Amino acid sequence: MKLVIQESGQLVGYRIAEAYSFLRRFRGLMLTNALSEGHGLHIRPCRAVHSFFMKYSIDVLHLDPAGRIVGMEKQLKPGNLGTTFRGTHSIVELPAGTLEQAEVQIGQTAMFVNDERHPTN
Repeated sequence: MKLVIQESGQLVGYRIAEAYSFLRRFRGLMLTNALSEGHGLHIRPCRAVHSFFMKYSIDVLHLDPAGRIVGMEKQLKPGNLGTTFRGTHSIVELPAGTLEQAEVQIGQTAMFVNDERHPTN
């Protein structure tokens, strides 16, 4: 699925995988070698992440139940605990630098789009 910022129409990621089961959430991006540009992982439910057993930095987007951005972590380095932001219901892990490049801001709304006719939050 794609990740688009509602207010700007900015495409943040075009291949966002879902991690909605316990096992998929638990595994996350651990032990992966890289996260390619345009790719990401939507983890739901999730309040915070860590980057233990990772080999690269990531950007982390914190979303409330309506998809509104309540927090961001840029360049979370391997081996660290992420921040917990009040209101976080789900998280999107993205390649480091994505949030800055897409000029994402707190308060904007993230939309997940399976195709042009079916947006979901």
